[in-house]
Amino acid sequence: MNVSSMREDFPLLRGNNAPIYFDNAATTQRPEQVLKEVNDLYCSANANPLRGLYDLAQEATQRYESARRTIAAFIGAGDPSEIVFTRNTTESLNLAAECLPKPGPGERIVITVSEHHSNILPWQRLAARTGAELVYIEPDMTGLIPESEILSKIDSKTKIVSAGHVSNVWGRVNPVDKIISRAKEVGAYTVIDGAQAVAHMKVDVSELGADLYAFSGHKMLAPMGIGVLYGRKELLDQMDPYMLGGEMISYVTRQDATFAEVPHKFEAGTVNLGGAIGIAAAARYIEDIGFDFIRAQENIVTSYILDEFAKIPEISKYGSSESSEHNGIISFNIEGCHPHDVASILNEDRICVRAGHHCAQPLMQYLGIGSCVRLSLYAYNTLEEAELFIRSIKNVRKLLGY
Repeated sequence: MNVSSMREDFPLLRGNNAPIYFDNAATTQRPEQVLKEVNDLYCSANANPLRGLYDLAQEATQRYESARRTIAAFIGAGDPSEIVFTRNTTESLNLAAECLPKPGPGERIVITVSEHHSNILPWQRLAARTGAELVYIEPDMTGLIPESEILSKIDSKTKIVSAGHVSNVWGRVNPVDKIISRAKEVGAYTVIDGAQAVAHMKVDVSELGADLYAFSGHKMLAPMGIGVLYGRKELLDQMDPYMLGGEMISYVTRQDATFAEVPHKFEAGTVNLGGAIGIAAAARYIEDIGFDFIRAQENIVTSYILDEFAKIPEISKYGSSESSEHNGIISFNIEGCHPHDVASILNEDRICVRAGHHCAQPLMQYLGIGSCVRLSLYAYNTLEEAELFIRSIKNVRKLLGY
């Protein structure tokens, strides 16, 4: 695999007029291989899975369950029934907050200050409803979480711990192994947000040992509208369902109902068959490329950009000084320039970056800023694109009158 051949797989990135797409932490592009499998489904096997006895419905069901098996293998789950399909990471995390055994008054829910809002708001609401205390683990200013924070914040009163595997602002890999280990010591449940991890590094949930692990398809080359919640089967068996409706039941009377087995009791209503097919195809594509290639290419481009940033005194970047600790994510500000202005100027050169608080306002407050610019890479981004980006960045202050 090389970058040029990989880019040919992505219709939006082909040709000389392709945009420089540096917003992969928000959503990735989709390769033709994924688009083809989704299109083939709707052209040749479109029926409502799990509901019909006719051949077409049976084919749809087989494809849906095959996708579940693919995702289980992709993340190292021991049993395909441990894979629940959702709409996205946000729904997966809300499911976790609603369905896990509830903490009581005075007990703790522990998260990190660098979490995405999707991994803050559900826990805020749970704490408010139950009287639990919401406690934040605080990293240093490069994003590194000291072990002392983990040991002091996750204590005997802690019932739930949730953390992002990789920060969507500074790209650091959190020490989730240590967080999970400490949580187990005190008997707390663990929920890991893997949205920024699964497309960039090999994740093995069995080895990791988290109780629940959430991620989205659209951040790993798959369509929007499909997500995953992995859960240990014995835990999922104990949890009541998040939504009620068709297909998640075994039997219904006028006054009562019994629920289907996992994972179907968590998948109420008509499922996203096309999304399931798409995320399975994306998982196969990523495995074909290989995580070694993905990480190496991201690191090459990240290293170049960080080296160039170091030559521009007006730029303040956030996170580690080591390119390998950014996982393709670089957040920064330019002195005197509002992030929205920076993004707008880059857009004139067809460079796509994100500007704002990145759904991480507590982290912005912790850093003492209101917002910043974020560029985020994937393996199809090139050094040539990075060079054009740096050239454009150097013109920002001049265009704003400095």
